[in-house]
Amino acid sequence: MHTSTSVNDYLRDHIRTVPNWPAPGVQFRDITPLLQDPKVFRVMTDAFVHRYMGRDLRPDVVAGLDARGFILGAVIAHELNVGFVPIRKKGKLPFTTIEETYELEYGSATVELHTDAVKPGDRVLLIDDLIATGGTMMAGKKLLEKLGATVVEGAAIVDLPELGGSRHLKDSGLPLFTLVDFAGH
Repeated sequence: MHTSTSVNDYLRDHIRTVPNWPAPGVQFRDITPLLQDPKVFRVMTDAFVHRYMGRDLRPDVVAGLDARGFILGAVIAHELNVGFVPIRKKGKLPFTTIEETYELEYGSATVELHTDAVKPGDRVLLIDDLIATGGTMMAGKKLLEKLGATVVEGAAIVDLPELGGSRHLKDSGLPLFTLVDFAGH
């Protein structure tokens, strides 16, 4: 990474765009190249860890959204020396759960969280790989709040602002932090 290159540009250069996947007209932003290169993975992880080390934003727990949010969330939780909790698609968690259903472009989806994942008053960082419509992150926020936790911030590698999710989340009162914005779908 050259000193003149920003972290955001450096990471953007390592995100692969796959045209027409999973459907015609969709420009899929693939983060797997960020994970494959150890230096890039470290730069990305450090960008999040350094932000959340400070007292103002330091969480008690990191919650990751199924499934790519698990990768990033677990690493960040480990680096911050805090716990990690998964928010999973319905039917994947073995213990007592609460659930939240949200709308998709076609149909709906449900995510679940173990009832003992967080405690009232816990400060939680909610993380995923990408914000599109914001539905998954909003559902995760609602689950954490049902258990009495406070989501201090939502975070993602990529924001797709044209899909309206980041605006919807911010309008709901959730502060957001993303590393790379991509215009267009």
